[in-house]
Amino acid sequence: MIIPEFLKQGDSIGVTATSDGVSDPLDQKRFNNGKEQLERRGFKIKFTRNVFSADEKGRSSTGAERGRQISELIADEDVRMVIAAKGGNFLNEMLPHIDFERWVRSPKWFQGYSDNTGLIHTLTTKYDMAAVYGSNFGEFGMEPWHCSVENNLRVLSGGCREQHSFDRYQKEMSERITGLEGYLEDTPVRWKIAGTGNDGLNKVKIRGRLLGGCLDVLIFLQGTKYDNTPEYIRKYKEDGVLWYLESFDMSGESLMMFLWQLKEIGWFRYSSGFIFGRPLFYKDYTNTDYEEAVLYALGDLGVPVILDCDFGHRGPRMTVINGALAEVEYENGSGILRYI
Repeated sequence: MIIPEFLKQGDSIGVTATSDGVSDPLDQKRFNNGKEQLERRGFKIKFTRNVFSADEKGRSSTGAERGRQISELIADEDVRMVIAAKGGNFLNEMLPHIDFERWVRSPKWFQGYSDNTGLIHTLTTKYDMAAVYGSNFGEFGMEPWHCSVENNLRVLSGGCREQHSFDRYQKEMSERITGLEGYLEDTPVRWKIAGTGNDGLNKVKIRGRLLGGCLDVLIFLQGTKYDNTPEYIRKYKEDGVLWYLESFDMSGESLMMFLWQLKEIGWFRYSSGFIFGRPLFYKDYTNTDYEEAVLYALGDLGVPVILDCDFGHRGPRMTVINGALAEVEYENGSGILRYI
């Protein structure tokens, strides 16, 4: 597996809009503050031309232009990492226009979440390169930084191999007043082992190679030329695959069917276990809760399934290195993500 070099002071970090851009003045203020915060910590920040643009249909620019702009960052020898400006719905449009071969020749980190799963999963399964399922650039603009943001930078700099679950997370949406707000930590964090009928009395450890992201994206990416999951998991079957999955806006019925589909086509053949992030929007039409929906498809695999973990759309979030060998340790409602 290709592991890009860790960041060091003086390196440049590129920021580009892989799908939607940032046009709201409060968000732009937040981005400029994130740039200043990282520069104070010794890094150089390069925004591509599309970061502060967005049309009425949720695109920063055409797919071809987005591909050109990220390829410019890939070709820039000073840039050691690329962070997505935000998520959206249309990252897939840029995939045909990315210079992946050059990226492989000059490996550098890519980080984002949600729609950015499309690029992260492609980099890892098709090009055997590690990438990061973590915060988009806006989180670096909060004032002060949450410990998860500090951890993010430490992981990328090679100084943090172990992350602990947080005490509280933001469940409810909140309005921004200054643009620099941190998380509204309104709900206690409580990881849960699915199917146990309790709130965390068991102890579990799962080891494997991390793979996953946002299910809403993975389901339409699978089977395309940008997905190489069957060959990838076969290559690393001796390590086992530790799947980390979360959903943005998926009903219970869709969750059951999509997970069943991925299982039936062989994605979960070498799984050592599953961890699920907190869903942002969840609804159902058959009185099926999230745990039931997950176990409907995965309950017969005989591996641990842990719910309500600290990644995905409800922050704060851990920094998950897609493709890394890791272990997740769970005990009494708390968890640790440790890189091996």
